[in-house]
Formats: sequence, C-alpha cells, structure tokens
Amino acid sequence: MSSRNLKTVLLLLVTTAAALAIYALPRIAQDAAYHEFADTQARFGIPNFMNVITNAAFLFTGTYGLSRLPQLPQSPLRMAYVLLCIAVILVGCGSAWYHLAPSTAALTWDRAPMTIAFMALFALVLGDSTAERAGSRLLWPLVLAGLASVAYWQVSELRGAGDLRPYALVQFLPMLLIPLVLLLFGSTRLRATLLWSALIVYALSKVAEQYDAAILELTGFISGHSVKHLLAATAVLAAILAHSDEDQVPGTSP
Repeated sequence: MSSRNLKTVLLLLVTTAAALAIYALPRIAQDAAYHEFADTQARFGIPNFMNVITNAAFLFTGTYGLSRLPQLPQSPLRMAYVLLCIAVILVGCGSAWYHLAPSTAALTWDRAPMTIAFMALFALVLGDSTAERAGSRLLWPLVLAGLASVAYWQVSELRGAGDLRPYALVQFLPMLLIPLVLLLFGSTRLRATLLWSALIVYALSKVAEQYDAAILELTGFISGHSVKHLLAATAVLAAILAHSDEDQVPGTSP
C-alpha cells in the first residue's frame, strides 16, 4: 500500500473512531439554559443588542470573500469556496434572527448554515490537499450530511427526545480532520499558516463562549458570546484569505 493510501486510511479510521465515540455517548438534548445569555441589554430598540449586532462581522466576511472571487484561479473547488462565503452570510442572518428572540426553534436558522460552512471548508481543504476533484465530488454529500444532522436534531426535539450527537459530529469532526489533513498531505493553493490561524482563532471563540458572563463582567460592555461571534468571523476571514490568487502558494507541497 502506498504512503498516500495509508494516509487516506488513517483519515477514514479517525472519522470512524470519532463517529463511534459520539454515538457511544448518551443522547444529547438541547439544554434550555443555552438560550440564557449574559448580555440581554436592548439598545436602539433592538433586544440583546450586542449578540445581534456582532453578527454583522459574518456578513462582512462572507461578502468580502465573494468579492475576491474574480481574483481566484478557476478550480473544481470554486463552488466550495462560493458556498462557504454564502453560508457565512447566512450564518450572520440566521444568528442575528436567533438572538432577537432566542429559542430552540430559532436556533435551527443559525445552525443549518453553520453546517454548510463547516462542510464547504472541509471539502476545500481536503480537495486542495489531496485531489481537487475528490473535494468537489464530496462537497454536496458533505453539505447534505450537515443539513441532515440539523433536521434530525429538530425532529428529535419535536418528538421530545432531542439528540444533538449528529450535529456535534458535523461541527467538530472537520475541526479535527482539517489539521490532520494539513499535517499528512500539506497544501497546494491554500496558505497553511492562515488555515492554522483560523483553527486556533475558532478554538478561542469556543473558549470565549464558555465564559459569556465572566467576559461581560470583566469588560463591562461585551459578553463572551459576542466575542465568540467576532472571533469566529475572524477565523472565517483567515480561511478565506488562505485562498491565494496564485496557481500554487510558495512553500507548500503539491
């Protein structure tokens, strides 16, 4: 078996192990306390103002990404890039809508585009590092799997047995596999340094989310959840900037 095939098998084993680990857990219901954010202050007639308005960062990032499209070389992965940018814009809209009146039902409009963004980014990195056509062919199955995880969660909630396990897998598995793909296969057009930066900043956004009230108390004007929005949008911006307008980025491996 060639070295490349061994690396591919390793990715499949990690994916299988992660899926088995998730489904070995008890059913994960949506915690009602999730909707209780530290900063509920209304400003300018907008409830939960900071948690709503910080979603503008996603709108900016996605729009900027689309504006770069004419500069980027033609590639089978072009659709994945476009889908990533559109999904980020939809995240901004969906998350803002959710934060106007947080509820489990409204959370669907936040999470659905998030899964599209996760899967589009994973298809991009996988295609760039291994084979562009492979990433292109996997794009739509991955996106459908992501949307299916949200649909399954909502149906399970309606049946009174909410289960977030598939959604958790869709959200966190790409964050595990992307660094593994970069380590095993390198990158071609994508700037690996910016991709690593994106992963680190996204991890920081999840930390900020856990310290929602503490960050609000510390700063006096912005909560951890709002900081999460800004950091997550910054992470996406780094991923978008990782797309070079050159045929191959210097210092990367084909």
